[in-house]
Amino acid sequence: MFLHPAKALYFCTGHIFDKMNVYKLLVFIFLLASLASCARGYKIEGATSAVNNSDGKTVYLQAMGDSGWVKIDSAEVVHGLFAMDGTLDSTRLVTLYLGDQYVMPIVLENGKIEVVINYTESKAKGTPLNDALFGFIAKRSELEDNLENLDRKEAQLVMDGGDVDEVHERITLENDSLIREMDGYVKKFIADNYDNVLGPGVFMMLCSSLRYPIITPQIDDIIKDAPYSFKSNRLVREFLSTARENMKLMEEHERLEQNISKNQK
Repeated sequence: MFLHPAKALYFCTGHIFDKMNVYKLLVFIFLLASLASCARGYKIEGATSAVNNSDGKTVYLQAMGDSGWVKIDSAEVVHGLFAMDGTLDSTRLVTLYLGDQYVMPIVLENGKIEVVINYTESKAKGTPLNDALFGFIAKRSELEDNLENLDRKEAQLVMDGGDVDEVHERITLENDSLIREMDGYVKKFIADNYDNVLGPGVFMMLCSSLRYPIITPQIDDIIKDAPYSFKSNRLVREFLSTARENMKLMEEHERLEQNISKNQK
């Protein structure tokens, strides 16, 4: 039996509420739902279908903590698929491993992150910072491929009858131009992301390619224009401190060798 809305009564745990109380209750429930929907969290859905023998392996995320690397989430690969989710206090740049194999960096940020792992490409997409990060990685890889292709291009030009010296000069100019383009692209990307996790993260990726921490011209160019918020990042700060100490040691060693050389003359 249906009652007319004007005469309706609402029953809850044996007590009778009038419409006004029910409306208050509904508003309260709505507010709770709204607060829950605003909670920050990530959801990762991944596929490793192109990677042999991945089923049964564990995919896990690892982040740098105060005392070293810490595993923060994991999932088993089942039929080439895996999924992870969790809450976030802040956006973080982490690394993804498949078993004991490093795969790629991932930005843990609010939203759904799609991950693809295969032989030709490993990437994360679906959230703003992940899209930006892997767009950067793709562009930088393209520039690196162009650099690597210069040797083949030079050989082909000579085989086609080009003058060796002229061809070499031309390729050298192209090489220098590509290096400037790549350095400029890296600097701009870091500068555009000084105030989020991508700036320090990509900077540390750049620094990890060095045999040991030093201040290269490229690093010096990035640092001189960087804001305090970037330089005060713990990893950036520790790298720069070690790099400057190494530079001093190298200068002292060079002076020592110069003095020895003078004394021997």
